[in-house]
Amino acid sequence: MKPDEVYMQRCLELASNGLGKVAPNPMVGALIVHEGNIIGEGFHQQYGKAHAEVNAIMDAVSNHGEDILKHTILYVNLEPCVHFGKTPPCTDLIISQKIPKVVIGTIDPFAKINGAGIAKLENAGVEVIKNVAEKNCLELNKRFFTFHSKQRPYIILKFAVSADGFIAPEKMNAENKWISNELSRQLVHKWRSEEQAIMVGTNTVRIDNPSLTVRNWPGKNPLRITIDRELKLDSAFHLFDNSAPTLVFNNVKNEVKKNIEWVKIDFQKPVLQQVLDSLYGKNIQSVLIEGGAQLLQSFISENLWDEARIFTGHQTFGSGIKAPVIHGTMISEIRIACDRLRIMRKE
Repeated sequence: MKPDEVYMQRCLELASNGLGKVAPNPMVGALIVHEGNIIGEGFHQQYGKAHAEVNAIMDAVSNHGEDILKHTILYVNLEPCVHFGKTPPCTDLIISQKIPKVVIGTIDPFAKINGAGIAKLENAGVEVIKNVAEKNCLELNKRFFTFHSKQRPYIILKFAVSADGFIAPEKMNAENKWISNELSRQLVHKWRSEEQAIMVGTNTVRIDNPSLTVRNWPGKNPLRITIDRELKLDSAFHLFDNSAPTLVFNNVKNEVKKNIEWVKIDFQKPVLQQVLDSLYGKNIQSVLIEGGAQLLQSFISENLWDEARIFTGHQTFGSGIKAPVIHGTMISEIRIACDRLRIMRKE
């Protein structure tokens, strides 16, 4: 691995600390390197707060003073911003501190940047090296890049399957309520904390009465989403307890009440596309689809998914609701106690 790639890998390690905290911004990490030594590090820690480049520069200055910056290289996994948002442009800071060289992992696809940051740096005399470890940089911010390239959230399908291929038993009882084990279920709560939204179908709400929160993992609750065409779900369900923002797509009304929003859509037109268009308009960059079988299969059939995370338990049901049929590229397969977890990407 070349030195630039080694430093970029460190940027990615730092950036990943922002998962679940910075969306809809991308995850970004930055380094200040002087004569082969890292003298400053930083990452974007929270949406609306200082960007990675600012934190890295402040770290270097606090230990070595400003003058050293004129003899350093800034590494960052995403093109520095050039516009005023919740914070000032990072390009202005880089130029004002006279940093002579910037190494970038990927160009920022956001319309207000998209190469403009690089152009501004180069016009100011800064040497810019780009597309270093680009594949890894794209992977880290897959949600951000999918959102801007496809104008929809990054879609993750999650479900558990019995050893004989059922997503739910014919008759549920205390022994067969859970397909996956406790560790796997805790992992799902971690996943929830990493995504901006979570979605289930009407039947899942009615049968399972899920809370769809991160009770078993520290972090922020995602936006809860369901489709309730005729608004038949009772307000006593956990989904309507106002413990987390909740979105209900329906055919009856548009209304906002406390932490719940009802959005009216046309069920004579493609439903999922309307849902995704609405989420795109709300700047939701990722959604975790947790069931049920009909909703999952709808996303699969309409080719509206990016990643699938499938648990296979050890018990058998003999009969019940068949698991969705899905085909993709296997990314990984691991064991979690007696469960098997497969992660797939759409081909």
